[in-house]
Amino acid sequence: MTGKLAADTEKVMMRHLLLGLSAFALAVPATAQRQPSPEQRIDRLERQTRQLQRQVFPKGQPADTAGVDDSPAASQVVVVALSNRIDALERQLAEMTRLAEENGNRVATLETELSRLRTDLDTRLRRIETSAPAEPAAATSEPPTEAALPAEPKPAPAPKPVRTGDVTADGEAAYDVGYQLWMQKKYPQAVAALRAMASSFPGHRRVSWANNLAGRALLDSGQPRAAAEALLANYRGNPKGERAPDSLFYLGQSLMALKQPAQACKAYAELEEVYGSGIRADLRALLPAAKAKAGCK
Repeated sequence: MTGKLAADTEKVMMRHLLLGLSAFALAVPATAQRQPSPEQRIDRLERQTRQLQRQVFPKGQPADTAGVDDSPAASQVVVVALSNRIDALERQLAEMTRLAEENGNRVATLETELSRLRTDLDTRLRRIETSAPAEPAAATSEPPTEAALPAEPKPAPAPKPVRTGDVTADGEAAYDVGYQLWMQKKYPQAVAALRAMASSFPGHRRVSWANNLAGRALLDSGQPRAAAEALLANYRGNPKGERAPDSLFYLGQSLMALKQPAQACKAYAELEEVYGSGIRADLRALLPAAKAKAGCK
């Protein structure tokens, strides 16, 4: 019984084997007929490559420079981060440019202020120099006192500058204001009034008088340097003015106060050379003593 069962089993297996071989023989031609085309094979290889890349580069595709740079291509998150950093750098650069421009403006303002302060300091130093205590009257460099110098002749009375429209009369009145202040020894106010007259009436004959008297007021107030500048300007600016010779004489007095006798001698010499007999008598009377004091030859 057992032998028969084994034989039957062997027959069944043989039958299945034959059926399998027959099916394989029939499938071989069909498989040959279904062989994929080159395009299909390439598509399949590309899919497999992309699958492999996703496993090897989970954060993104490799860079185009693969083989040169081993780093994988930046992911979208990295690209966004880099873009934000570039935006921040651009903003910082714009802010630095703005700050540089503001600093440039501040430097220019500081330079202007420094220049103004230097000018103001120089003016103050000059005032300190000119306001130093005067030497005793016996000193040889002391300029003549006001009493020893010829006084400015009082101008003829003139109407007040008003509604008449007479420019000449107005100029006379304006000069008289400065003259009266000088006589009262209000020297700063006199200088301001006389300079205002000269600027307000540029063609008036008293302009030469006003500029000369302004220089004398500066000298009388202990400012020989400023006086010398004002007197020299009056002489050079209007050498034919009625008080141009006086300005040369008082220029010499100012230079003596500045301890410059040689320069004072040059002023006296130019006074005699340019104006000669045209010098006023009272001024001519003071000239020999002034030259002797300066040691002029």
